[in-house]
Amino acid sequence: MSRDSRPRPSWQVREPPPPTGRPLQAAAHLPGLRRVVAPNPGPMTGHGTNSWLVDHPGGTAIIDPGSDHPAHLEALLAAAGGRITHILLTHTHRDHLTGARPLGQMAGAPVCGFRHSAVPSFTPDIALDDGSVVAGLTALHTPGHATDHLCFLTADGIVFTGDHIMGWSTTMVPPAPDGSVRQFLDGLVRIDALAPSLLLPAHGPPIPTPESCIRALIAHRLSREERILAALHQGPATLEEMMRRVYRAIPATLRRAAELNLLAHLEKLRDDDRAIHDRAGWRATTAHGEPPPSQAPARPCP
Repeated sequence: MSRDSRPRPSWQVREPPPPTGRPLQAAAHLPGLRRVVAPNPGPMTGHGTNSWLVDHPGGTAIIDPGSDHPAHLEALLAAAGGRITHILLTHTHRDHLTGARPLGQMAGAPVCGFRHSAVPSFTPDIALDDGSVVAGLTALHTPGHATDHLCFLTADGIVFTGDHIMGWSTTMVPPAPDGSVRQFLDGLVRIDALAPSLLLPAHGPPIPTPESCIRALIAHRLSREERILAALHQGPATLEEMMRRVYRAIPATLRRAAELNLLAHLEKLRDDDRAIHDRAGWRATTAHGEPPPSQAPARPCP
């Protein structure tokens, strides 16, 4: 079966390649929410980073300026009518951050981001905490994909999800100290509890069915965790051996991301006392944190 003919996962929302350089409405009934897709497509970014324009009484806020490509920044300025008041970052990965300072200088607007930046060389002009409100948007600290990740909630229940939820793909969750599967799952539960009306991700199309998407993503992560645990029960294994057990085939362009995801899941299993890492590699434990009987050291005869 080809990749294109495989059944579509229940959490996935597809769209044809969107045009770059011009604003696209989030929905017909939401003229004040638009996106300009950055010209940075790739295996990790899909069709490109969505730079969201959010109109408010004082002007327009930009969420994730993305690429520093001059044509993209000019398109954002033009779409906002030159009235950009704030530039908000969901997190400081390059495909979100690189256009922030150039656009801020062009527009004379401050760059807003989480107080504790994951990039030592970057300090936001306006530091945001969980619950901070800027341009009518409430910041929600949702680590997991990145320690400084923020989602943004509108007054009418729309959530800009950054990379925490992406309809086109599952999210890459790196191991500590950069990421955490447990925190990522906690973030999904938190967003679900808000009962959002619409999810607007940093990559891919709007997600019109938040509840079913979020719950399918949670189920997907937990299913992957059980698959990894089953692979551990085959015996001790290095990370490379675990890759072969868990992933049947994976494109070379996605292999590093898959390794990081796998290691992050193994760390969660270790923290849950369901796995151990030692010189022999990774192995499963019993419910009490000890190796299974078949792997436990033999006891001397009395």
